[in-house]
Amino acid sequence: MRIALLIVFAEEEGKSMKNILVATDFSERSDRALRRAVLLARKFAASVILVHVVDDDQPRRIVDAERAESEKLLHQMTVTLADVDDIQSDARVILASPFAGISEAVKEIAPDLLIIGPHRRQILRDVFIGTTAERIIRSVGCPVLMVNAPPAGQYRHIMWTTDLSEGSREALQQVPLLKIGERARRSVLYVFDAPALHLARVDMMTKEEREDYLADEQINATRQLSDFLASVGIQGLETMLRHEEAPAAFEILKAAEKEDADLIVLTTHDRSGIAKLVIGSVTEQVLRASTVDVLIMPLKRPK
Repeated sequence: MRIALLIVFAEEEGKSMKNILVATDFSERSDRALRRAVLLARKFAASVILVHVVDDDQPRRIVDAERAESEKLLHQMTVTLADVDDIQSDARVILASPFAGISEAVKEIAPDLLIIGPHRRQILRDVFIGTTAERIIRSVGCPVLMVNAPPAGQYRHIMWTTDLSEGSREALQQVPLLKIGERARRSVLYVFDAPALHLARVDMMTKEEREDYLADEQINATRQLSDFLASVGIQGLETMLRHEEAPAAFEILKAAEKEDADLIVLTTHDRSGIAKLVIGSVTEQVLRASTVDVLIMPLKRPK
């Protein structure tokens, strides 16, 4: 049985976020997404719509029973949201697979933000066809927030990442519009490569030559990052550089841990074919391993 719950927050007029969609399967794992959504709802004086997706690929009697039980649970949740959290809410049920149901809700509601719970590790599924969460992230056109850590308040350190691409530029320009963590420390990480260190002839270099080469590459990376941020037009960002000694995803996670970041901001990338099904992108690798929240900003698709 696969079940997903979606929650939409309609924001007060004049706020940046008008709709926030949250997905959960009613587990303790996905309750984190709901609690983070409540924090955002309070911040933006939002109302709540609960949408529960029941897997319809089952015998009809089971689907009907689950729908009836879901409606009861949703009613209880709306009462709790009103009485405990002082958030107005409504609820409805969608019959579909979790992926199709969530995608359908995203298309219908056009949210400014989709919130989901932590990644559930399923080794073979992860390696070969990806998770429901990753399928959703690749298909929807809105930012997606994966809540990995128990929500304990507003974000304190938001660490943006960039590869200096046009897609990354576009994503960074969209993040401030969400107004998430406006008072948090904000930094941007660029994991740069030093290609000569991957070549066979690196063994012919002395330690001093390798250090000098890496220092020169860091100077170039610093200049490139500075020029990139100037073109983005965002002020007040700390800059961080890491040499890609290990895969980029590992370097991102290591930087987040070292700098005590509680939200990592990444960008999706369009991929297709075997690469899309088998080889995880940096974004997907971070999603699968991060213990802190991750915000994924989508690339705009051509109209």
